[in-house]
Amino acid sequence: MPKILFVLTGADHWTLADGTRHPTGFWAEEAVVPYRALKAAGHEVVVATPGGVVPQVDRASLAPEFNGGQEGADEVARALEEMTELREPVKLTEVDLDDFAAVFYPGGHGPMEDLTVDAGSGRLLAAALGSGKPLAVVCHGPAALLAAAGADGSNAFAGYRVAAFTNEEERQGGFAERAKWLLQDRLTEAGVDVQVAEPWAPFVVVDRNLVTGQNPASSAPVAEELLKKLG
Repeated sequence: MPKILFVLTGADHWTLADGTRHPTGFWAEEAVVPYRALKAAGHEVVVATPGGVVPQVDRASLAPEFNGGQEGADEVARALEEMTELREPVKLTEVDLDDFAAVFYPGGHGPMEDLTVDAGSGRLLAAALGSGKPLAVVCHGPAALLAAAGADGSNAFAGYRVAAFTNEEERQGGFAERAKWLLQDRLTEAGVDVQVAEPWAPFVVVDRNLVTGQNPASSAPVAEELLKKLG
């Protein structure tokens, strides 16, 4: 049974420009939807975090308004309970890429806090990209790409086309003016070619072995593309 590595943030907050700690973590839909799709296809999932800490879900992502109503919110909460792997993560630094058929990074604001500066995660991402194995990243997950250095010191993803949470979505979500920096801007500065689509609509970009999605609504199509690459 091919194993898929899920790399999740270990952060439970996101530090804003004024020093305020905004409670966060990983976004439920972005973990649950790909998890269920991959498990249904017969894959094993292993969760890794910085330091092996148990990842925290962003409580806001469990609200009915983000899940199509109370019924959807209840279903997402049930799905999280099914994800027993979340309760026993491995340390990111102990991951052997050779053990996995693919790597997946969900988002939430958490990666903006820790994975964006996590050297171990950056090395893993660069190695996964270079290996040709499917690598999928969604929403704020591409913040982790900022830690991935190539052999010449430039960003390993420079020149790649990606989808990621946009400045406009951050503005509409109420955080653009409060953030230290914006993901779309930082990726662009690193030489990554950020493709921008309509806010909140599903949007996926596939460039070689890299699959990226713009927002939570992109979780399902990202999972579909990842499964295609896994054959």
